[in-house]
Amino acid sequence: MNNILSNLSPVVKNLLIINVVCFIGSAIFMQAPRFFGVYYPDSPFFHVWQVITYMFMHGGFGHIFFNMFSLVMFGPIIEQVLGSKRFLNFYLICGIGALVLQYGVQAAEVYNIAGTVRASEFLNFDMLNNRVSSQLNVTQSEFDTLASIYGTPLVGASGAIFGLLLAFGYLFPNMSLYLFFIPVPIKAKYFIPVLILIEIYLGFSNAGSSIAHLAHVGGALFAYILLKIWRVRRGSMY
Repeated sequence: MNNILSNLSPVVKNLLIINVVCFIGSAIFMQAPRFFGVYYPDSPFFHVWQVITYMFMHGGFGHIFFNMFSLVMFGPIIEQVLGSKRFLNFYLICGIGALVLQYGVQAAEVYNIAGTVRASEFLNFDMLNNRVSSQLNVTQSEFDTLASIYGTPLVGASGAIFGLLLAFGYLFPNMSLYLFFIPVPIKAKYFIPVLILIEIYLGFSNAGSSIAHLAHVGGALFAYILLKIWRVRRGSMY
């Protein structure tokens, strides 16, 4: 373990440690995701610190494993290109960008149901049990959507990780990737755009899914914007 950590770039190493510590902590303190996962801004469960802390909470071993595996695989080379300080800013901004798009999607869903993006006045909240009930005349499906938006926290570093994936594909488009589930190497410029397109499709086709696919897209979108603003030179190596 020491050898693995010693070979990582500084920010990637610290992000990995923080995420693992938070994952272990949330397994011990079961209410941690409720306080540190992020809620829709109109929810009474929302707190401003959650905009950052949600990136360090995860919903299970598979969730954190994929994110941290991707961080370790792609993070160091991107940190080397951007420098440690800019890389940390990039990671956090991509995570916040993921949240911005997710909030936009949630606001549209709330408006379609309640005619306003702030429907909290029509809802009853059980703060102790983290539950929501509705005064609106809505279908069961619409109520489930509102209850999920207002009462279920978003957790995970996936938005920031998709930002790293976009950056890798942008900077090293011709680098071949060897993936467990694909028997032949595939260049980053093919694999990563396809992955993002799949997330867009899943985001619109699985509106009730517990996975925030469009938040992943938001992380990638903000990554692209940052790379353009910072005028990071696009690579063609490998």
